[in-house]
Amino acid sequence: MLYPLVAGVLFGLYFSLVGIGLNLVFGVMRIVNLAHGDFLMLGAFVAFGIYTAAGLDPLVGIPVAFALFCVAGLLLYWVLVPRLQRARDPEMLSFILFFGFSQVIEALTTIVFGTSERSIPSRQLASSLAGIRASLFGGEATNGPFRIFGLSFPASWVVAATVSVIAIICVYLYLYRTRLGTLTRAVMSRRDEAVATGINVDRVSAAAFGIGLGLAAVAGVFAPFMFGSFTPAFGIDATVTSFVVVVLGSLGNPLGTALGGVVYGVSYMLVQTYLSSWADLLPYVLLIAILLLRPSGLLGRRVRVA
Repeated sequence: MLYPLVAGVLFGLYFSLVGIGLNLVFGVMRIVNLAHGDFLMLGAFVAFGIYTAAGLDPLVGIPVAFALFCVAGLLLYWVLVPRLQRARDPEMLSFILFFGFSQVIEALTTIVFGTSERSIPSRQLASSLAGIRASLFGGEATNGPFRIFGLSFPASWVVAATVSVIAIICVYLYLYRTRLGTLTRAVMSRRDEAVATGINVDRVSAAAFGIGLGLAAVAGVFAPFMFGSFTPAFGIDATVTSFVVVVLGSLGNPLGTALGGVVYGVSYMLVQTYLSSWADLLPYVLLIAILLLRPSGLLGRRVRVA
């Protein structure tokens, strides 16, 4: 019983990273990015390319993917989002626009890379993960699994969870310890009032959109290790999982995604352990249940009313 709980927390922290970018974008702009999972998939391709083409440690993909997709997010924002937000119903139109954008990304990726599954051998991370293990827990830099409460877990799970915690802390510091973050929270609270007070809403929104895509790409770097392999169609499942995590925590509350991720991760590992045939249905069952029982999410009181 202890193993699935601890494994669920590790996976849950990773799922928090998967969903936090989506929730940040929704909280600031009230648009639904159905292509979110596709950017996660592209982040996995960045890690794969760094490993196969450059021969570098896949973890190098973390800063590369974040920087690359932050810039891509800024450009994409100025091309798509201002026109979208001038529409009569931007939230509904965002469904259509980003669904189409998701299909384009998947189709282009399939044309370029094909449909075959790709993976990165875990042994390729041995040296860097061993160093991280030694720095975090002391002792010699051995390449074996991490031991938590006497149980063994893959080192990649622990590192992914650690990076996720760091990312969540960085989002918190961004929102509550920086001027741009203060402006971001003002836009999240009341967009019309933020405009009236002279806040450059487009600049704030562009930054949030770039950060959201960057976080998705960072989550994608760990996808080959957390899920074993990935394909261009991986983005669809990643988007569904992101929505479940976001809705569990509450839409519009980025930090609530951390709670939603842990709840989803523990649920996933318990079902995977004791009712494995139901594991693929879990995201949809949880989504339906939370929408019926608590539509505002576990931390729904923090979500502003439009």
